[in-house]
Amino acid sequence: MSITLAAAPETGGGSLRRLLRAEEWQLALPLGLAFVALFVAPLLLLVGTSLFDDDKITQPGFGSWAKFFGDPFNYKVVADTLLLGVKTVCTTVLIGYPLALVYLDLPTRLQKVLIFIIVLPLLLSVVVRTFAWIVVLGREGMINQLLQSLGVISEPLRLLQTELGLVISLTQIEMPLMLLPLISVMSRLDPNLRDASAALGASRWRTLFTVIVPLSMPGLVAGCLLVFASSTTAFISQTVIGGVRLIYLPLLIWQQSLVVYNWPLAAVASLSLVVSVLSVIAALSWLGRRSSGHLHG
Repeated sequence: MSITLAAAPETGGGSLRRLLRAEEWQLALPLGLAFVALFVAPLLLLVGTSLFDDDKITQPGFGSWAKFFGDPFNYKVVADTLLLGVKTVCTTVLIGYPLALVYLDLPTRLQKVLIFIIVLPLLLSVVVRTFAWIVVLGREGMINQLLQSLGVISEPLRLLQTELGLVISLTQIEMPLMLLPLISVMSRLDPNLRDASAALGASRWRTLFTVIVPLSMPGLVAGCLLVFASSTTAFISQTVIGGVRLIYLPLLIWQQSLVVYNWPLAAVASLSLVVSVLSVIAALSWLGRRSSGHLHG
């Protein structure tokens, strides 16, 4: 009798766990269907469209893949696109990390003000912010007027339709994506750690690189992932600030799909953008996990 009673709760518990799993799957089903409809299905359509030789989508084959990867110009476009993302990430880290450190030392009231300033650009459209940078970076813009008034330059600098101007604008546009995850992680750090490091004789710089930076690495990696993915696919900013002289993969995709109407080649370029960006993101994620493993190990 005791064996039967003991087995009964176990059997009932197993069925209950299976029932809970079924209910969990049912709760996740709407989100899963939305993911399939909005991401998986278009991706499969891109793969299917790329498997045609001509722009009329009548002859199946790998001609579009051979045409895209047989042109050295496309390799340069892919490299320039990834390099743009790397440069934007570097500038946002150089500016954003000191701002996050300043946030830690501010009083609570000023921290709220700084968070509001960080979030405020997200309330504006990317198109508005991008066109605002045309006014700032123009020959008669604020930067050139300031440099000329200080006597640094005698003639206006050419910042529009240059990679320098594009990186400057993208740094401001993508800065919230770097600061928000970084501040979220750094605000949870124990403030006593810095005091303990100072009590053990470590300088402020040594405390920064041996205590704060390793502990804030998850937020830093998350910010880098967001900034890289957003800057490499920022079609509006790349087109408006960079112009037609700077060709990146989003602009190439737009030209092939809506100007030349070569949909198979545009699909190949789109898949190349997805794979290249995801590869860099996977590498950054691996570095983040490895650094966290060394920290906790």
